[in-house]
Amino acid sequence: MDRDINTATFAELHHAAAPLLLPNAWDMGSAVAFVAAGFPAIGTTSFGIAASAGMPDGGRSSKAATVALVEQLCRLPVHVTADIEDGYSDDPAEVAELVARLAAMGVAGVNLEDSTAGHLIDPAVSARKIAAVKQRSPAVFINARVDNIWFGEEPTVDAVLLRARTYAEAGADGIFVPGLVVPEDMQTITAGIALPVNVLAHPTLTVAELGELGVRRVSSGSLPYRAAIDAAVDVVSALRDGRPAPAATPYWELQSRLESFSRGTVSG
Repeated sequence: MDRDINTATFAELHHAAAPLLLPNAWDMGSAVAFVAAGFPAIGTTSFGIAASAGMPDGGRSSKAATVALVEQLCRLPVHVTADIEDGYSDDPAEVAELVARLAAMGVAGVNLEDSTAGHLIDPAVSARKIAAVKQRSPAVFINARVDNIWFGEEPTVDAVLLRARTYAEAGADGIFVPGLVVPEDMQTITAGIALPVNVLAHPTLTVAELGELGVRRVSSGSLPYRAAIDAAVDVVSALRDGRPAPAATPYWELQSRLESFSRGTVSG
């Protein structure tokens, strides 16, 4: 497939007039649908990938499935960024080797967490991973994830800023703060970091409103996967309960998209 991406670079998408809205795919069907909807970049969701394989998120469970999916995603005419948890290793060289492998496939970016098994790790360890990745694969956009708020460990603005600045100095290109929902905290953090700040989709604020608070990237995270599970249960429950079945994209349209992908003719 011709992967010439006729749009801004992945890094440039973080500096557009509006925040980059990043849909997170868990398989090729969801990814192809996001491409058909016109999104210029797609991420992966470690939760969706792990759950699809019957495993809980985290614990480095999604490595093999993520690598396999990314290899397919990189055939699509959009930018691809991979959620690689904590790099699946404590060794910076091993993390850098993995990212170099993904970069060779065509990946534009990675998310790299500063937690392992649900707990924060020493920020110096994360910084060494970031530095190793940036030295080995300088063109890859490193979105350094700061998990203080997500896991409720040192969940203060000052603690987040301290870690974020450490990762920026190590070579990160962006900072991801999952769990950040308080508008005032968002404004303080985005003003205090000289890198694009990424948050998860907000329960009440629109993407435009997040942009007004200084946010430059909004990830859907596992929300599409979880909503798809709810929708699937609702469909069969409606059939069981005698309610009208909801409308859905026709089988032949989805089949056509997948056939186009298999032929290498998917267009963005």
